[in-house]
Amino acid sequence: MDASRVSWVNTTHDWSGGVDLDHLALIRRSPAQFAPDGPWHLVLEVLAYAADEAANRGAGRCVVVLHPDGSLSVRDDGRGTDTRVDEHGRSVKKPVMATKDLRYFDFPQAEVLPDGLPRRGMSLVAALSEWLVHTNRRLNGAWTQRYEHGLPVTDLEPVEADGTTGTLVHFRPDESLGRVTARTAGSLARLATTWPYLEVRIDDRRDD
Repeated sequence: MDASRVSWVNTTHDWSGGVDLDHLALIRRSPAQFAPDGPWHLVLEVLAYAADEAANRGAGRCVVVLHPDGSLSVRDDGRGTDTRVDEHGRSVKKPVMATKDLRYFDFPQAEVLPDGLPRRGMSLVAALSEWLVHTNRRLNGAWTQRYEHGLPVTDLEPVEADGTTGTLVHFRPDESLGRVTARTAGSLARLATTWPYLEVRIDDRRDD
């Protein structure tokens, strides 16, 4: 049954708004503070959500692809990002990309990622990427949405179901963060082993 957004309980993000401009601007002003180790920290932020899913389900798999154009993608086999139908019949995705994670962003002591830096949330990845495409597959449907520097530039668009569930986060980190090096790719695989329920595979498709 469709329900008003005001009745939806805020757990990880605030359902009442889709974009927090001040929050995104704060991140963009201080990339060295939020991602001092560059693009690979963004990957760890995405993997942390896949690790949450895997821990809840007892196991999970994830593939990290390093693309030739400098972008990266992280695909997991979880349940997909929570997406609901509001009282107007519109599909509404939990605003994980453009609003703060209520558990972590203002509480850097809450969780530390495998690189030793505080977990801040998915909005960090979106804000510090030139572009990001989030494709989300759930049992009740599948959707995709594109962001540029953290801001949605398309609506939540339905895509054809393929019988799977999970999320695909494909993003190109801002040039100011530098490139993902071969050493970094190896380090990512090693650090990801700290999440015991998540199996991570690295697929390096770059030419160099």
